[in-house]
Amino acid sequence: MNLFVIAVLLCHLIICSQQASPLSSCVCELKNSQKPFPYEQLASVNNRVSDCNNNVTPQEIQDLDTLLLGLERRVPQLQADLSMLEKEDDGDLYGVLSLHIIENELIEINQLINRLNSTTMRQQRLSATTSEELQDLKAEMEKMKIYDTLQVVKRQKENQRLKRDLVKCKNGLHPTAPPTEPARGVCPHGPILNVTGPRDHTPGEYPGSYKYGAWGRDPKPEAGKENWYWLVMLTSGNKYSNYVRLYSTLSNMIVGISTPGNVQIHASNPTTNTIQGPNVVLYGNHLYYNCYNEDYVCKFNLTSKTVSKVQLPKGTRYNAKANFCHLDECYPLTDLDLATDESGVWVIYTTTQDFGNLVVSRLDGEVLTINQTWHTTLYKQAVTNTFMACGVLYATRYISKDMEEIFYSFDTATGRERFDIGIKIRKMAANIYSINYSPVDQMLHVYSDSVMTSYEVIFG
Repeated sequence: MNLFVIAVLLCHLIICSQQASPLSSCVCELKNSQKPFPYEQLASVNNRVSDCNNNVTPQEIQDLDTLLLGLERRVPQLQADLSMLEKEDDGDLYGVLSLHIIENELIEINQLINRLNSTTMRQQRLSATTSEELQDLKAEMEKMKIYDTLQVVKRQKENQRLKRDLVKCKNGLHPTAPPTEPARGVCPHGPILNVTGPRDHTPGEYPGSYKYGAWGRDPKPEAGKENWYWLVMLTSGNKYSNYVRLYSTLSNMIVGISTPGNVQIHASNPTTNTIQGPNVVLYGNHLYYNCYNEDYVCKFNLTSKTVSKVQLPKGTRYNAKANFCHLDECYPLTDLDLATDESGVWVIYTTTQDFGNLVVSRLDGEVLTINQTWHTTLYKQAVTNTFMACGVLYATRYISKDMEEIFYSFDTATGRERFDIGIKIRKMAANIYSINYSPVDQMLHVYSDSVMTSYEVIFG
């Protein structure tokens, strides 16, 4: 008996040892706290829509038209036969034959009317059923609206994180050194995944008066001015300006209450050191812009009212020789585009040496010099606008009067170019004349055809 017990125990140990996972294997438990996307529900809606399309066909209308046409032709024929009978009735054989013909025509007309009634009732039932089905489908789609672009993006980020965790889990027993990769500059957010909105939209104090301009927030504001907004409108021929207008809040800008009002650069417009073109930014209480009639970047101190400036490299295109363009239009005096992001102030332009391709330079705001310059392969006049975010240059192009696309990026940390960004921006006006990214609230501030619009930037 003891030997039997020992044999059973040995057998159990052998089986357990065969079932145990080897040390080289790894098991990861995945938990998803989010409600999964209702793919089955979406498939059901698609099937119901397909069935609805199959039921409501042009053949139904065509059958009804055929019956009506037949009835329309039969009734006049019956009237003609009756008139003929009244005129030529001999009370004998001819009258009997005519009455027989008329009787057959009445039977056929009655059959057409019955079929017509049946078809009409069927179409009424089909219309009622289709209406109910559409209401149900609308309710289903309303429920699924919560799974919008942001939710999809969120799932993508979670899936990427899970994939990284799985790779770490698989390689946990045999760790390898991660590949060396340049840092992503000073960006804590990652690349731009999407742009949503418009979030805010206003014609401002002067609706329709100033087609070209720029607006935004100071990424490095003075104390007490954290919520201020600035606005520059090109007041002289849609090309030049000599002041910046300030607002203490966004709501004040929308309703047109400016405090402290205009900060003037010069009494004349245009003249030396005044603003040329719409591509303007405010950073650290200083306004940066293309100096009037020069290939210089001007820096205007809003407190001291003084101007300093730096000349761009030899061969820089200016005075409307390298504008932003699309197929139907070029935007005048957009040769130099000033931009801000988390790291400071940038200028985007082109030179004769670069054959019209975009050049990016980072400015040192303290002494106003060029710190570093990057050269791209993107032709400037194939672009409608640019902006910087987290050390990455983004470029847009015109799709239609209702849509703009962020199609290109250049990472100054890695030198990598991409032409497949594919982020659409829904426009409130046909042409976007300036785009400024605000690192304070991760918003894009757009000025287009005298309309000011803001969009939320979604990073990954």
